[in-house]
Amino acid sequence: MRLANKAAIVTGAGSGFGAGIARKFAAEGARVMVADIDAAAAEAIAREIGGVAQAVDVANAASVEAMADAARAAFGQVDILVNNAGITHLPKPMEEVSEDEFDRVFAVNAKSVYLTARAFVPGMKAAGTGAILNVASTAGLSPRPNLNWYNASKGWMITATKTMAVELAPHGVRVNAIAPVAGETPLLRSFMGEDTPEIRAKFLSTIPLGRFSTPEDMGNAAAFLCSDEAGMITGVALEVDGGRCI
Repeated sequence: MRLANKAAIVTGAGSGFGAGIARKFAAEGARVMVADIDAAAAEAIAREIGGVAQAVDVANAASVEAMADAARAAFGQVDILVNNAGITHLPKPMEEVSEDEFDRVFAVNAKSVYLTARAFVPGMKAAGTGAILNVASTAGLSPRPNLNWYNASKGWMITATKTMAVELAPHGVRVNAIAPVAGETPLLRSFMGEDTPEIRAKFLSTIPLGRFSTPEDMGNAAAFLCSDEAGMITGVALEVDGGRCI
């Protein structure tokens, strides 16, 4: 029960890595707000773990503020914020990604971190404590061709993590990131372009441990970094990638 008496928000928690993080947090004793753009998916996970569901578009300021208001009403102080919601564009040469695709990737993967910080950092500063976890990607550390702007958005997230950590450390707020490799999530098909045994084998050949990341892997890493056990850790981008970045 490493997160007992903690209140946490996990965005994009209706499926994939976010659902794995929400499940692990609840198992460790946290009260969890399951936030997702898919309200039905959020409600299903919230029912499963005894959490609170919240529909949110993390790229929309008013929607993020509504989530913050709901969280304060449900929990009072928010102790943990996990910025997990993310999207990608389909694999293609960088110059062929449309402006709309580019804007959407950066709105969801980058602007969302700014919007949630604006909504929750003041409360964490006032409390003198808090943990923020940004779910980045190995793509931000060791980019793959044809995912250029997605790679860049995750590199942005890693830099944001470090600068947030430096600025918020004097206020007792820790900020870290995890960098998963591709996993069995709704985004896997988008990363690969198409899901075939051959393409899966090609992806897996770049991962020394020989498997994709799982939601459980992310939950375990997130629970540690957001717990008091990691009280001396801030500003890291922890590779949870089976050796992909070696």
